[in-house]
Amino acid sequence: MIDGPYLWLTVLGVLGTGLVAGVFCGFSTFVMRGLAALPPAQGVAAMNAINVTAVMPAFMLVFVGSAVLCAVIGVVTFVLWPDDGRVELLVGSALYLFGCFGVTMVANVPRNDALLKLDPGTPEAAAYWPSYVREWTMWNHVRMVASAGSAVAYVLALT
Repeated sequence: MIDGPYLWLTVLGVLGTGLVAGVFCGFSTFVMRGLAALPPAQGVAAMNAINVTAVMPAFMLVFVGSAVLCAVIGVVTFVLWPDDGRVELLVGSALYLFGCFGVTMVANVPRNDALLKLDPGTPEAAAYWPSYVREWTMWNHVRMVASAGSAVAYVLALT
């Protein structure tokens, strides 16, 4: 069984990745559907406001902090190669770092940046909005599943 500081790192990993999974689940299951139901100008304006607000310290502490924590857990696991939970810890770290954090950087953030450059009331914004919602939400599903999978892997490492 994992114990000592390693136990607390793993428990914090469960908490952080689980919280992020919950945020992404909310977006995938109802926030994006609600925004998509709005007229394009309103949806674009609302999503841009959400994207600006998301980079505030409260969410970034959990999102980026979880990435740092997963990296630490992965490195410590790789270096110490413990008998208990090794595979689960490495899988949990990889899922979050690549499936959540990595996907955010290569799929969701570029779409957010492109949307932010558009004036919500323009025909360009109205034309981009449906594909933005579809593609952003698809990649958000990936982030949600990866974050949840990471939390599950860390829980399994504790058992």
